Amino acid sequence: MADILKPDICVIGGGSGGLSVAAGASQMGADVVLVERGKMGGDCLNYGCVPSKAVIAAAHTAHVMRASDKFGIKAVEPTVDFQGVHDHIHGIIAGIAPHDSVERFEGLGVTVIQKEGRFTGPREVTAGDTIIQAKKFVISTGSSAGVPPIPGIDATPYLTNETVFDLTEAPDHLIVVGGGPIGSELAQAHRRLGAKVTLLEMFSVLGKDDPEVTEVVKKRMIEEGIDIREGIKITKVSKEADGISVRVETDGKEDIIGGSHLLIAAGRSPNLEALDLEKADIKYDRRGIDVDARLRTSNKRVFAIGDVAGGLQFTHAAGYHAGIIIRNILFKLPAKVNYDAFPWVTYTDPEIAHVGQTELQAKETLRNDVRILRFAFAENDRAQAERETDGMIKVITDKKGRILGCSMAGSRAGELILPWALAISQKMKIGAMAGVVAPYPTLSEVSKRAAGSFYTPSLFSERTKKIVRFLLRLPF
Repeated sequence: MADILKPDICVIGGGSGGLSVAAGASQMGADVVLVERGKMGGDCLNYGCVPSKAVIAAAHTAHVMRASDKFGIKAVEPTVDFQGVHDHIHGIIAGIAPHDSVERFEGLGVTVIQKEGRFTGPREVTAGDTIIQAKKFVISTGSSAGVPPIPGIDATPYLTNETVFDLTEAPDHLIVVGGGPIGSELAQAHRRLGAKVTLLEMFSVLGKDDPEVTEVVKKRMIEEGIDIREGIKITKVSKEADGISVRVETDGKEDIIGGSHLLIAAGRSPNLEALDLEKADIKYDRRGIDVDARLRTSNKRVFAIGDVAGGLQFTHAAGYHAGIIIRNILFKLPAKVNYDAFPWVTYTDPEIAHVGQTELQAKETLRNDVRILRFAFAENDRAQAERETDGMIKVITDKKGRILGCSMAGSRAGELILPWALAISQKMKIGAMAGVVAPYPTLSEVSKRAAGSFYTPSLFSERTKKIVRFLLRLPF
């Protein structure tokens, strides 16, 4: 006989979003069942954010050793022990894993079922020998690396983000297919760890970010020796005796690139295949599950969050979704998602950070009622002192000073974007940022200086000079 559970909430998927829902709901008094077929912590802990940032940290250390002569310290070529890098990555994962473990969640009162869950009806999920008839369901199954239909790919060994962190020997020549954030981050990291790297992109590398900003990063990657090829079509890949080969076409001309390893980083696909969504009357397509602004599916008992719901594919998006779910299910509030002030970061060096509208988006809606404010990191004293002068901040406002968006590339851009996210979420005007006192010398001054430039045309105009000269004639 199958066990039948009737909890308040059944969460399918133990990644970032699902764990946040399960932990929050259970601690607030709900009866929660969590179903996870794989590793607790999902993609972020095991194959995504955590291992990628760990390898980026190792690569940064190697880069600092090579570039130390600019500080008067003799530069050295680091000896990279790739087994040691592997152990470093997996040590970080192991250090964080207890926070996402079955034991922790059972300690919070969550019933954890380590089986694959699938819908057997609009109000029922089966996981192994257990039937779950919950009041509400939350699908948080995430996404996996998408593999494009390249001729020869089925017969060619390749890496994805789920396998690249298992390497214990450095690739001699890593060919990366896909110039988005994942591909760009891993391309630069492996180049810094000693591999030759070729980065292939059908369109533009980091094409979802402002082109002025991404140019800063692409220039640095090229200087570091990464062979970037944009606007290419891959016509064939194949396994060779000494590695792999990739045949590419650019402007009608063909070229063959030989390498030791192939990394596929060409987008993500939602994990839907095992859910039997049709049996639950849930609509979906290849991009993910259809949800409304409250993250409800076409079956109003079922919510979907994170990557599986399509849209923004970030761990912090899944965490944000979890808060929306808690308010909807537990507190019966019609909470809705709002991405107007949603930030993201690409962890290349320099980093790229963005929030709000881009210049193109703003001009499409406001036409001529847009102001663009720029400030270069090279004009910041802290950036000069640290010799991290590559970078710029670009702020988008309307003519009245309402902050619409901010993009930047530069050292620690991911840490600098938060005040702009706050400003947009609170509908602040540019005067708030221009008037704040920034400690000196800090990189945060780039934000204040960019904001202050909004007033430059009027502050130093002939009209202002006439007013000042008049006022100076008046007796005190």
